[in-house]
Amino acid sequence: MLTEVISEGILVVDEQQLITASNSATNTMFGYEDGELIGQPMQILLPQKLKGHHSVLAQNFMHEGKARQMGKGRDLVGRRKDGVEFSLEISLNPFKLRKKNYVLALIMDVTEQKKAEEAMEHWLRIFDESLNEIYVFDAESFVFINVNKGAQHNLGYTIEELRRMLVLDIKPELREEVFSRLVSPLMSGRKEKVVFESVHQRKDGTTYPVEVHLQLSFLGKQRVFVAIVLDITERKNYTQQLENKVEERTQQLQQALQAEKKLNELKTKFLSLVSHEFKTPLSSILTSTSLLKKYTESDQQEKRDKHIGTIKSKVKYLDNILTDFLSIERLDLGKVKYNITSFPLSKLINEVVYDSNTLLKEGQRIKYPENIDGIAVEFDEKIMGLALSNLVYNAIKYSPEDTDIELSVSEKNEQLHIDIIDQGLGIPIEDQPFIFDRYFRASNVLTVQGTGIGLNIVRQHLHNLDSNVTFKSEQGKGSTFTLYIPINNKENEKNLTGGG
Repeated sequence: MLTEVISEGILVVDEQQLITASNSATNTMFGYEDGELIGQPMQILLPQKLKGHHSVLAQNFMHEGKARQMGKGRDLVGRRKDGVEFSLEISLNPFKLRKKNYVLALIMDVTEQKKAEEAMEHWLRIFDESLNEIYVFDAESFVFINVNKGAQHNLGYTIEELRRMLVLDIKPELREEVFSRLVSPLMSGRKEKVVFESVHQRKDGTTYPVEVHLQLSFLGKQRVFVAIVLDITERKNYTQQLENKVEERTQQLQQALQAEKKLNELKTKFLSLVSHEFKTPLSSILTSTSLLKKYTESDQQEKRDKHIGTIKSKVKYLDNILTDFLSIERLDLGKVKYNITSFPLSKLINEVVYDSNTLLKEGQRIKYPENIDGIAVEFDEKIMGLALSNLVYNAIKYSPEDTDIELSVSEKNEQLHIDIIDQGLGIPIEDQPFIFDRYFRASNVLTVQGTGIGLNIVRQHLHNLDSNVTFKSEQGKGSTFTLYIPINNKENEKNLTGGG
């Protein structure tokens, strides 16, 4: 019979909904032997929950007498003999035979089709709901075919807008020839996937960095590219922060290395300085001590006094050096305690000038400042004396015979200015930026005894007391060093008017 060679199931049901005929395909589909279904009610092939509802539907269908398809787009279910339910589609065709009404049902088992549809729906849902951007576009024209919701949301375009656009429309930094080179390994089969970084441009013109994973696929017979795109803004920001941190740490390391290098240089310079500055006076002391033994007669007292004076002078010089070294240590450790008192400026200057007179060279003299009587200073007297003495001693040391060292006092901008002016060697222009650096000595005074730490100590003390020291100098013509001391009473302003 023709019904036996048809792959679909064929079932004939009469008005009482009894099965009057079934082909082999139907029997196999529902798990019955040939002829086993004949005379059985139609409900035997339905799940229990549908049997009552189906009787009403069948009666209405018989009454209407019109052919129709069932199950298309709906979940129509059949029940096998073993109780297993499966998806099916049915086409119903009413007909009359010998004045009786029958229905011919063409039945298709769509279980696999339903599974495939469910799988497709599952993957489409994954495609659409993925947080990553997914694009499908034609491999020849680069026109978008499908774009998931994540990409639509991030770009700001609708799917309808994107389907009228090319891939290159959202990649402003990528030219067509460059993109063609990128995908050529996929087109030739040399690679299954290419990965590259790019920039996407949104509808509002803003851009963001992306990482693209691109593969070649097929949509039917059409070759398409599938691109899974990751927004790497956070990664880029983190990378930039990491690079900035590495650069910062590198700079800190370089600075530390420079500081260590400088420290090593200072140590070397310090050892050299100590060796030289201590060796010379110690040699003089040793020589004078040896010579003293020769002058035993009473008439040789003058020679003895000369060598004793030399020993005292050199011991005092060594004591001053040690005092300076201890001052540096206390300054570095922050252990210096200052004592602010009020004292007459003239008293301090008199003491400094008196002590300095013993150091003057032949023909040198110190010009005393005018109009300073009655000026009171509120400051650390010991530190101010140290600063003033250091500058006056330097002026004497680096000035030739028969020259004047001038002290001048004035008031400017609520500060007391004390100038120490000499006509000495001056400081070479190339050495001036370093003159307050510890252990630094100008290139034109290297043969003159000195440690190079006095000015450094003076400046540190003054800075600690909100004061300052500056200088102007011209090589061969002399230098002017200026102390800036805060004025703390109105009497000073009155006494200094017109002074200097």
